[in-house]
Amino acid sequence: MRFIEEVVTDEFLPTYRSLLAEALRDHGLTQSEVADMLGISQSAVSKYVHGDVERNEQLLTHRELADLVERIAEGLASGEMSSVQALVETEVFVRELEQGGVLARLHEAAVPGLADYDDEFAVHDPDSQLRAAERTLSSVRRGLKVLENTGGFATLIPAVGSNLVQALPDGDGIDDVAAVPGRILDVKGRATIPAEPEFGVSEHVASVVLAARKAGNPALSALNVRYDESIVESLEAAGHTAVEFDAEAALEPAIADALAEGEADVVYQTGGMGVEPVVYLLGPDAVTVAEWTRDVL
Repeated sequence: MRFIEEVVTDEFLPTYRSLLAEALRDHGLTQSEVADMLGISQSAVSKYVHGDVERNEQLLTHRELADLVERIAEGLASGEMSSVQALVETEVFVRELEQGGVLARLHEAAVPGLADYDDEFAVHDPDSQLRAAERTLSSVRRGLKVLENTGGFATLIPAVGSNLVQALPDGDGIDDVAAVPGRILDVKGRATIPAEPEFGVSEHVASVVLAARKAGNPALSALNVRYDESIVESLEAAGHTAVEFDAEAALEPAIADALAEGEADVVYQTGGMGVEPVVYLLGPDAVTVAEWTRDVL
């Protein structure tokens, strides 16, 4: 009797870790950094990189595994992917290989009787909330890098500051929206991001995207920038649809009334008593929304 976990330990892990260690080294990480990232010793990294471990040939030629390794190595090396997300992505991939993939075939070779069993094992859910949360945080991180590398973005930050947010696909509350703690501020002409994105740290911009979704808009992400008539005109000239909402009305019904006129990806208000005029970009993800700022600059 051989468990599928033994196949994973004996066949998948040595092959996967050696490929990932090689890829991380190719991305410029030191042996010590790779060891810390993978939670193994430097001597183990050396063995993996120099091919001093037995690797499974079926896995070495597996195209999807190669793609996963490169995606995770690039994400970890750039900081756009957390170690938690890397773990979750790998776990999901392993579960998929266990159900009809190469690991299932290796398991059947070790336990021939399994070939006669038609049912699939109920294993980890690939659409888990943890995976969705890590992907959402990763999207916001990538979007923030776009903003940091967009020349002139600081000029679009309103006096109250900007925030880039993204909600979970089924999110319906502030705690389901990832954003920057505090706000993105213009500090001496540079967009300054105070901390890594977290869930539940934005109230206003998160409320805007949630209100838009409640009104039927498909957007998951939002970014607020300063209002100027020329900014709205530039966005419309780039193909965006902008609608105005009442800054002095309650937010949710105001957004709903504005979006009732039709689908839009820009909502704005021109100010009110004690309310700064602001433009909100609404899009499918944080990277896309961040890139839209280039339509203005």
